[in-house]
Amino acid sequence: MSFQNPVFIPGPTNMPEAIRKACDMPTIDHRSPLFGQILHPARAGVREILKSKDAEIFIFPSTGTGGWETALTNTLSPGDTVLACRNGMFSHKWIDMCERFGLQVELVQTAWGEGIPAERYAEILAADKTHKIKAVLATHNETATGVKSDIAAIRKAMNAANHPALLFVDGVSSIASMDFRFDEWGVDVAVTGSQKGFMLPAGLAIVGFSAKALDANRTAKLPRTFFDINDMTKGYEANAYPYTPAVGLMNGLALATKTLLDEGLDNVFARHHRIASGVRAAVDAWGLKLCAATPDLYSDTVSAIFVPEGFNASDIVAHAAEKYGVAFGTGLGDVAGKVFRIGHLGSMTDVMALSGIATAEMCMVDLGLDIKLGSGVAAAQDYYRGNTAQALKDAA
Repeated sequence: MSFQNPVFIPGPTNMPEAIRKACDMPTIDHRSPLFGQILHPARAGVREILKSKDAEIFIFPSTGTGGWETALTNTLSPGDTVLACRNGMFSHKWIDMCERFGLQVELVQTAWGEGIPAERYAEILAADKTHKIKAVLATHNETATGVKSDIAAIRKAMNAANHPALLFVDGVSSIASMDFRFDEWGVDVAVTGSQKGFMLPAGLAIVGFSAKALDANRTAKLPRTFFDINDMTKGYEANAYPYTPAVGLMNGLALATKTLLDEGLDNVFARHHRIASGVRAAVDAWGLKLCAATPDLYSDTVSAIFVPEGFNASDIVAHAAEKYGVAFGTGLGDVAGKVFRIGHLGSMTDVMALSGIATAEMCMVDLGLDIKLGSGVAAAQDYYRGNTAQALKDAA
């Protein structure tokens, strides 16, 4: 691999130099008021990116997986029932965590490539007259398949059933890259991580709690120590943590949130949509298909691309790394070997995306796929030429 080339995996993402340098800082006393000057702006910035006025933000030295655990253990008790959809590797892993904690899972099996069926959730919630379901789990953007689900529709289903369950949303590969509306969608716990839309190294689990989720914490009985939000709250009140924080990453997060907000969230989301649309134009030109079944499900942060039957998609990823020093994502779980993934989120531009498209194209031609060299690049160029100028004008 080459450190000179951008990566095209859906996380960790490319780091802007200013944000990388913000993480590289001298040691400070993490129990001093100086740390508070890093901690509180970072939390405030995350809250604004979630589009929330009063979500309580918790930032743990961990990853998105730790965020999942934070959501479950701080709100639920052994034996509680959760409603969840398995439609990709990461929804599968969150379900597995629920089962390991002794939670009962009302499971909706869904084809990989499809989104969460809000109508099926509506039926299950309406039938749950005793309200045994305590939480509804939703993966906003399934990173393994490049599928976006409609969180607003899930909240609508919950409201239509007048169901009191909490709504937990995995926004690990969507938050800070795709539109996310914590307050408007009635999200109770939102989970993300530092290494994707926030353009940082892995190492921070970033979690937002609603007032309703904080209230549920008072009676939650699942075991927790490291991920206890009560301990974290006490630490924050003293400009500190209940243990040693990742100070450099926190400093980077403070700058990352400022960078995103300075760009403007609408511009951030439009940039991701534009870049993703160029990638999708290239996929069409190659004569290939996305894993996402329909356009309304297309993710603006990652594209999972089917290869012809009988070909191993992992060979493209290996060849790109070995010959060209470029990283793409492999297929995971049920689509392992069937798809390769192009991540186009975080610190990404049209020009960077073109280099990834060109490399993927070279790899497929090298490996004997019936792809015309230059076809995908030309399609993406046509799209970017027709859309970038207007986007820059709108942002001015």
